[in-house]
Amino acid sequence: MMKRKRHLIIALAITALSLAAVRPKRTDDGPGKGEAVKDNDKWIIDTQQAWEAQAADSKNIRINEGLVHPTSSKATFKSKMKRFDKKRSAQSIVFDQSPDWQNWKPIPNAQPSNLRDAPVFLSLGPNNYWIFGRYGPLEGEESFQPKEAKLEGFDVELTTTPDPHQFNAPGSNAPHKKGYHAWQSRDMVNWVHHGSVTPEFARWVTTAEYGDGKAYIYYDYPNDQDPHLYIDEDLTDGKPGKNMGLAFRDPSDGSDCAFIRDLEGKFHVIYEDWSPINARKHSWDSPLAGHAVSNDGINDFTILEPPVDERTEPTGDTGTYKHPHWLQHPDWDTNIAKYEIHKPEQNAFGDWAAIAIGGQYYLFCDFDPAKGHMGVAWFTSESLYKPFRRCGRIGKGHPDPDIGFAEGRFYLITQFKNDFISPGPWVEKVTARVGVDTTNDGEIDTWTDWTEVKETYDYIDGFAKQISKTSAEIDLSSLPSGYGFQFEFKTTQTTDNGVLPVMDKITFNF
Repeated sequence: MMKRKRHLIIALAITALSLAAVRPKRTDDGPGKGEAVKDNDKWIIDTQQAWEAQAADSKNIRINEGLVHPTSSKATFKSKMKRFDKKRSAQSIVFDQSPDWQNWKPIPNAQPSNLRDAPVFLSLGPNNYWIFGRYGPLEGEESFQPKEAKLEGFDVELTTTPDPHQFNAPGSNAPHKKGYHAWQSRDMVNWVHHGSVTPEFARWVTTAEYGDGKAYIYYDYPNDQDPHLYIDEDLTDGKPGKNMGLAFRDPSDGSDCAFIRDLEGKFHVIYEDWSPINARKHSWDSPLAGHAVSNDGINDFTILEPPVDERTEPTGDTGTYKHPHWLQHPDWDTNIAKYEIHKPEQNAFGDWAAIAIGGQYYLFCDFDPAKGHMGVAWFTSESLYKPFRRCGRIGKGHPDPDIGFAEGRFYLITQFKNDFISPGPWVEKVTARVGVDTTNDGEIDTWTDWTEVKETYDYIDGFAKQISKTSAEIDLSSLPSGYGFQFEFKTTQTTDNGVLPVMDKITFNF
């Protein structure tokens, strides 16, 4: 994982976003002239043909692969009128943008200044944010004289540290283990150190999840092999929780996994599968990711189809390489990995992190491309059981990222010298209005006011990595009934990184 493989690749540059994947071509599934009317209660536009057929008057718009792209900082799309033989009453119109989630911007590191190795982030709800990592000494710590301190949101005794944004809680006084430690924050600015959560042999922590009021802290043992598990019911006591041992016997080499619970409570693991690549030469990453699911996250995993597969052509030849850590495990008798040689050179991904927003799943990861510099990539899918599509990349260096929702926005925590934040997949600013023909003369005679529409996101009780989404919607229940309906939306660039609102789908509900 060379988080710990932390390859010293970390660079200073912060790059602009770039779209890296080709969006699958969408075909029209609506009847007639590309006008997608799914049933009598909905008017849906979500395909290339439907968007083209319904465009009446547009400015600075390009319709491509089923998406409406602005071509300038300001753009307008106006639909044709949808007419009916009898009067209809509109209830709402819902706007969906592309789920590609491009609007990230760099910020100074949000994590504790002395966190070492790969950061693991776990948001447990409003003002309850946790991050795990190795403990490094604070500058000036040896001669520092701590004082009692108060910090809003904490009712335990705290003491100061040389870092004005870091405090020690009683748990930090427990004997330090050389594994991972826990820090807690109420605001993503100030952090309280609570002490150890894993011992030294479990120092290859890759991910954490939350269920039934307990933290599930997964670690590889040995490094880059077979996720093991600690379950911790008290992250503040400075002591590791209960070691559950082996959770998933990964049949391939490579791990560096992400765990995420679906809304039914099942635990899904996404892991590196090194079978098609010499991972040692590719930042210990792979073009192939594995997927398995378990009811309890403790054992009995079932392997499913790979969510990410960017393998090139197999040659039929086999290669080998050594791993530097496997023989440190008392029961591991080899440090030799075998793989099937593929050509041409492959992109490699790994150190997975997962989150879901309104049922749309995202996987963030290392991206070591066949050509070019290393950074963060991310993939998305509407289901954990379907293939994921690569959306973009950001940053430069070996990221070992994690992702979470805190303080009303999303944090992409990395090993870089900076992290990233985003308000979410929705890109502002979109304003819209809807008109109705109440007299059946073929002309709109009543319009709603122009209204800004946008999605909002929130926590879901009991879940750390499932985020709810409220749709971008206009309530039309007060609009008079009519024989025809028309809508119009305007987009305005508000981002400072050039990302524009890209519309994917309109759903008109009657």
